[in-house]
Amino acid sequence: MKAIVISAHGGPEVLTVTELPDPVPAVGEILIRVKAFGLNHAEAYMRSGAWGQVAAVPGIECAGLVEADPSGELPVGTRVVAILGGMGRTRNGSYAELVTVPAANVAVVRSQLPWADLAAVPEVYATAFSALHGNLTVRPGETLLVRGATSSLGQAAVNLAVQHGASVIATTRSEAHVPLLQEIGATDVLIDGGHLAAEVERRGLAVDALLDVVGNSVLRDSLASVRPRGRVCQVGFLGGFAPVPDFDPITDLPSGVQLSFFGSAFVLGSPAFPLADIPLDAIYAQVEAGTLKARPTRVFGFDEIVEAHRVLEAGRALGKMVVALD
Repeated sequence: MKAIVISAHGGPEVLTVTELPDPVPAVGEILIRVKAFGLNHAEAYMRSGAWGQVAAVPGIECAGLVEADPSGELPVGTRVVAILGGMGRTRNGSYAELVTVPAANVAVVRSQLPWADLAAVPEVYATAFSALHGNLTVRPGETLLVRGATSSLGQAAVNLAVQHGASVIATTRSEAHVPLLQEIGATDVLIDGGHLAAEVERRGLAVDALLDVVGNSVLRDSLASVRPRGRVCQVGFLGGFAPVPDFDPITDLPSGVQLSFFGSAFVLGSPAFPLADIPLDAIYAQVEAGTLKARPTRVFGFDEIVEAHRVLEAGRALGKMVVALD
């Protein structure tokens, strides 16, 4: 099979298309013929070496057809999506024509959306749904602030929260991206220069919950941006992986404010966080109806993976990008 491998840790140019033996599924695994896969910042971190030693083939999600299921539960040709389950980290991932995935990380899809559209949903929507409903328990009528909202994960969170009946404040670093966030339902857009708490206070905003895609570099400021007894959930590290220096809960964690973290790469598909909890069929139905704006912003070919990662790292995606194999 053709696969994209990390030839050495480094920039996008280290991604190389090569031939590898076809993988063989073990008991408890599904062999998938990949039709399209999403592009994620996690794969750029793996490629660069920021996450240490990882599998040779990156890729944490895909959409495709069942090629083999040793259990006999899923017939050959079943349309599925796969998310995580060690793909790209502890086992070869989805940047390939074929991939084996733990059965717990595979979901049957009934939608007839094109493969590229199917591949734009799984990772970001599963993560956003889990954080919004599991960690933050956002309720209709509440005000949610999404920090890092122009990212594909941030846009998924805005989409889902608006459909759930929340009032969403979105952040971006660029004035040029304000119309994009307003178009997907944000009632207010703040320009994020790293000091949101002061702007939230100046405007008299009451933020019930905050989803932080930026991460450690702004954590103190995010905690100060929610109302008393508000909730903050961190889901990303767009601002870098450096730990919060000298973090002290006594001085840095406001009394009554709840702080949590959702790391989809490590838990989705596990018994505590089953994939069945994510309403993928309902999400795809809303994409088909146009109520969720989740279609890819750009589709690359398999041989364009280096350019795709360059666009990803430059922050020019403005949404979810995918690679289609057909």
